[in-house]
Amino acid sequence: MDYDGSEGNRRTPLGAGDPLPPEDWIGFEAHTRANALYVAHRPELAGFLRNRAPAQEVGDLLQECFRRLFSSSAYPRVLFEEPRAYLFQTARNLVAERHRRRTRAHADDHQSFDEPTLAGPDPHRAIDARDQLRRIEETLARLNAQTRSIFLLHRLDGLSYEEIAAAEGVKVKRVEKEIAKAMLAIRRARRA
Repeated sequence: MDYDGSEGNRRTPLGAGDPLPPEDWIGFEAHTRANALYVAHRPELAGFLRNRAPAQEVGDLLQECFRRLFSSSAYPRVLFEEPRAYLFQTARNLVAERHRRRTRAHADDHQSFDEPTLAGPDPHRAIDARDQLRRIEETLARLNAQTRSIFLLHRLDGLSYEEIAAAEGVKVKRVEKEIAKAMLAIRRARRA
C-alpha cells in the first residue's frame, strides 16, 4: 500500500463484507473468462485439428488459435458474440497456411525427371556422339598425311599456325589451307 503521510491521499480500508471496486477486478475477470473459454472450446477444437494436421502439431496449432483470439483487437466483442466460430475459423486458416507453406516447400524441392541430373545421360545422344566420332575418325584417316598432321598439331596440341609452319617446313598460308581442307571434310562427315 502506498503511503505518503498526507490525509487526502489515504484510501479507506475495505471491510470484510465490502465488494471489491470494479477497477480492482476487471483484469481478473478477463483472465477468468479467457480461462473458461479455453476450457470450454479446447477439446472440440483439438479434435477438429487432429483430423486436419499431424498429431505432433495439434498443440502448437491450438495455442496459436487462442493466442490469435486473445490478441485480436476484436477480442472483447468476439468473446460475447461467437468465440467458437472465431476459433474454428482461425483453426481453418492455420491449417490452410500450414498446407500452403508445405506445398511451397515441396515445389522448391521438386525436380523433374526431364532434367539431365536425374535422367542421367541420354542413351540416344551417346550413340549419336559415338557415331559422329567414328565418322570424324574415318574422315581424318582418309586425309593425306600432311593435312592430318597439320590439323592434329593445331587442334590437339594447340600449336599456332606459325609454330606448325616451322615444324612442318611449310609457309603459314599452306597451314591455313590444310586446316580449312580438314575442317571442310569434318563438317561434311558430321552432316552425313
